[in-house]
Amino acid sequence: MLQTDSEFTKTRWICTIIGLGFYLVDIVTDVGLAVKYFLVGNLVWAGLTLLFVVVGSAATQVFSYTWYRDDTRNPLVNPGGDKLISGMNRGRLIGLHVLQMGIFTRYYHLLKAGYMAVWFKSPETVEFSREVHLVLFGRATDLSMLKLFETFLESAPQLLFQMYILLGHGHKSTIQCICMVGSFINIAWAIVDYRRCLRRSLPQVQEMPSGLPTFVYLLYKLLTITAHILSLSLFLVLSPYSTLGMAVVWLAGTLWAHWVRTDFCTSKGLERLYRIIVGVVLIFTFFNVKGQDTRWQMAVYYVFFAFVNLSGPLLLVLVRPEVNATEYFWPVTLLIFGGTVLGLAYLLLYYTVYHPRGRSLQADEVDGHMGQEREPDTMLRMRNFLQL
Repeated sequence: MLQTDSEFTKTRWICTIIGLGFYLVDIVTDVGLAVKYFLVGNLVWAGLTLLFVVVGSAATQVFSYTWYRDDTRNPLVNPGGDKLISGMNRGRLIGLHVLQMGIFTRYYHLLKAGYMAVWFKSPETVEFSREVHLVLFGRATDLSMLKLFETFLESAPQLLFQMYILLGHGHKSTIQCICMVGSFINIAWAIVDYRRCLRRSLPQVQEMPSGLPTFVYLLYKLLTITAHILSLSLFLVLSPYSTLGMAVVWLAGTLWAHWVRTDFCTSKGLERLYRIIVGVVLIFTFFNVKGQDTRWQMAVYYVFFAFVNLSGPLLLVLVRPEVNATEYFWPVTLLIFGGTVLGLAYLLLYYTVYHPRGRSLQADEVDGHMGQEREPDTMLRMRNFLQL
């Protein structure tokens, strides 16, 4: 029998379907909202709403295809040198990704292989079964990485933009509310799914415990990200030129990723794209891009984070005192203050009490040391990837 922590279970398979459902709802509602804006003549809103969807999807397709291609070049993953990738030739795979179907292709292969492994268990040896489940977790982790990219390139900016429209222009509709709720749920699901999937997939890292530790981690991330998005939306209400400040944060994050020499990708061009995405993620939350001790970097980040959150409502009421009379200002301000304080409290609680005390991830390395057997590309991505 496999140990529970190394087995791709029925619950994990069902959660994959739920994650696919959240992803579909998020995309469909965003596209539907863009169409609604277009029909009522709000062309700029429609264009920006759709732009976030396109950028998030396009970036994930690039990484998805590259990872498929890298797997065929890895003798451990593809010892026979088969030119077919998961039963598909290169032309078909390129076509699927051009049509923005790369994520759905990965969902299909994971659900199909997972179904055979967890619902029709065969009497294979324990070692063979362990390898099968490790491969499944590798596929799930690849998918969770791509979902995380999409979350911070599409869901988080979309939530910020719709909050700006709601608070700054007083425009609200049913589909807009569904869109924001969908983005919020997608953010929550992607963060926890990625965190758990990553830790479970790496043998040198203790698994993230389920139950209360996961719940505390989720509260820490959701409260801090939500408070930050609300504060940034107030900056946008104050002036749309506040986007320049966000651009500065993005540039600083991208330069930091370059300075620490992230080594996540096998090509320089893709590594640059990855560092650009790092900058976007750092607008909304902190993560460890090198798998090393970053407690001081995290402390500096969240001091700056708290300063920005508290400055948003204060500057708005000083520069535009008329906002005191609006129905949203004080509830949003309370959510910002409460979310910031509680989120940071849960951060401290998680990292002092519940954080797994396993061996930390090593620094990013693509090829490992000279003379060592090269790891499967999926395991390299998991080891080299960021820690939220």
